[in-house]
Amino acid sequence: MSALRARLGSSTVCARKIFLQSINNSKHFAARSVSAKIQNDSTIFRAFSNRQYSTATEQKKDGETLKGTSEKREFQAETRMLLDIVARSLYSDKEVFIRELISNASDALEKFRYLSVSAATEGKQLEQTDRALEIKLITDKQNRTITFQDSGIGMTKEELTQNLGTIARSGSKSFIEEIKKQGADQASSIIGQFGVGFYSAFMVADKIEVFTRSSIAGSPGYKWSSDGSGVYEIQEADGVPIGTKIVVYLKTDCREFSDDETVKGIIKKYSNFIGSPIILNDQQVNSIKPLWLMEPKEVTQEQHVEFYRFIGNSYDKPRFTLHYKTDAPLSIRAVLYVPEGKPGLFELSRDSDVGVSLYSRKILIKSKADNILPKWLRFVKGVVDSEDIPLNLSRELLQNSNLIIKLRTVLTNRFLKFLNDSASKDPVGYDTFYRDYSIFLKEGIVTSHSPLEREDIAKLLRFESSKLEKGVRTSMAEYSSRQKNEQKTIYYLAAPSRELAETSPYFESLKKRDLEVLFCYDTYDELVLLELKEFGGRQLVSVESDMQKEPENKSESVIGAQGLQQPQVDELIKFLKGQLEGKVFDVRTTQRLDSHPCVIIVPEMAAARHFVRTQAQNMSEENRFALLRPQLEINAKHPIIEKLHKLLSTDKDLANMVAQQLFSNAMVTAGLVMDPRNLITHINELLIKALEKH
Repeated sequence: MSALRARLGSSTVCARKIFLQSINNSKHFAARSVSAKIQNDSTIFRAFSNRQYSTATEQKKDGETLKGTSEKREFQAETRMLLDIVARSLYSDKEVFIRELISNASDALEKFRYLSVSAATEGKQLEQTDRALEIKLITDKQNRTITFQDSGIGMTKEELTQNLGTIARSGSKSFIEEIKKQGADQASSIIGQFGVGFYSAFMVADKIEVFTRSSIAGSPGYKWSSDGSGVYEIQEADGVPIGTKIVVYLKTDCREFSDDETVKGIIKKYSNFIGSPIILNDQQVNSIKPLWLMEPKEVTQEQHVEFYRFIGNSYDKPRFTLHYKTDAPLSIRAVLYVPEGKPGLFELSRDSDVGVSLYSRKILIKSKADNILPKWLRFVKGVVDSEDIPLNLSRELLQNSNLIIKLRTVLTNRFLKFLNDSASKDPVGYDTFYRDYSIFLKEGIVTSHSPLEREDIAKLLRFESSKLEKGVRTSMAEYSSRQKNEQKTIYYLAAPSRELAETSPYFESLKKRDLEVLFCYDTYDELVLLELKEFGGRQLVSVESDMQKEPENKSESVIGAQGLQQPQVDELIKFLKGQLEGKVFDVRTTQRLDSHPCVIIVPEMAAARHFVRTQAQNMSEENRFALLRPQLEINAKHPIIEKLHKLLSTDKDLANMVAQQLFSNAMVTAGLVMDPRNLITHINELLIKALEKH
């Protein structure tokens, strides 16, 4: 068997390899890296067009009246160096600038909501606390602009300088840190974590103008403007409403972002679950509530169906729904669905995407995030929102950090527990799920590197049993509960159907010993159990492997009086070895058979079977037998074996044909013949020979 081991590797490696080959091994895509060369100040100044702003007093601009003289300032040195990277290299998709500016607007509204009901203003009076809190977007194709306006907290001159003049500073992050010092946590809905989101607009902008007025009573309005060349201007302005308005003057090649339908699609993609109304050209765009942030008891089944169809872009209903929230060990808000429909060929392929999207405080970070659930759970659809996730500056790519690994572990364990609970509460519904999705569970066992995770998945496996009626499935935990404490083994048998399993020669011995056996009908089942090795402290053993062990009752090894005597057995074994030379490695007797004349034994039968099915097509029969080295075990008490011995002295030709047919039958029963139809010719020849005397 060493040759077969060398060809196939260990049983564990073989099982994993064969299973993954059968379900489209996932391709390994090399991660694309983006390198940005930081240029000196003069290069950065040449990279952007350095437009000049008018500094005349009393200028008119869309209802805002500029007053006084504009004050020109330079960005900080590190800001100038980073500005080119942010505008040109940091984001892979230009459209995300809309997401970033909407996120900033949402933060401004949340800050105002918090301050209007708290004492954090240090005695300063807020203006117009009853105004509508919303985000407005206006597109203008003719002038090639897109405008973002919120009615939130607004900014003072000092805050303008701090938040827009220093690229690495985040006003939202500072705000959160400040109120945490005061022992408050009401700002949990504020999104901002980094201070580069605003500058993403320079990917598409020739120029950006910001009009803002702080909500603190008596605050003047200001205009901030820059073309990204390393300087910005601040000028006082009258007629500025409380909040912030950002006017983005689009580059010629970015004119699509002044198109109504384009912007609407981007809002629905990234910002559809923002808590405040998003109004595009006088029409509200976001209408779907973020169900994952609601209390599970408050969400109706109809809402889940609507939400599932929205995020899954499908028309069926969820089969199972897990609405999950926890604050330890991570802050997680999640809604996960199992589709009602059966998986298609695309979902079965490992190249298909995971159907779960990752959000942070209602903002889409990554759709189809394939690193927060294992690949084998790619059939699950839903949303996961965690404010603890470490994001890079662009919020686009997740770092493969310990927190991400912890998030994946928590979600996977919780989903496995959910499936296990569902199996207990609704066995009929789970049985239907298992018929449709068991292939994914089996893939999870083969691909998981965690013994604990494999054990948890194994709890979900279901098999028919020799002790239960046909069609009734049982779990390995239930199997174990029915066994006596001294039994430390779970036996299983791979066969295409129950009829073949119950009539298998490999099942006879355990049936006589009244031992329960799990029947595995799926092609992959025995590979999965081979990989699993044990469950609940009990070793998983195939009945074929059990046949290779010495009989517990040594008296069984003695040839009975009703069968051939030892000299006759020796004569027959010598004959069979000669006739089957090149096919069998050895011939011996066995007392484990009753109704079958013979059986084939091959070490690591599961690996051998799949080798024959997948790799032996181009091998000669001689080489195939040399690699498998099958051993033929005969039942010396069987009538066919007794009559075969008689033929040795009466009809050697017929004896040879019977010997060849017995070997072929045993190979078919073992599942080691690629196409049994090839045996028909030999069977017909045997029938002709047997009927010649009649």
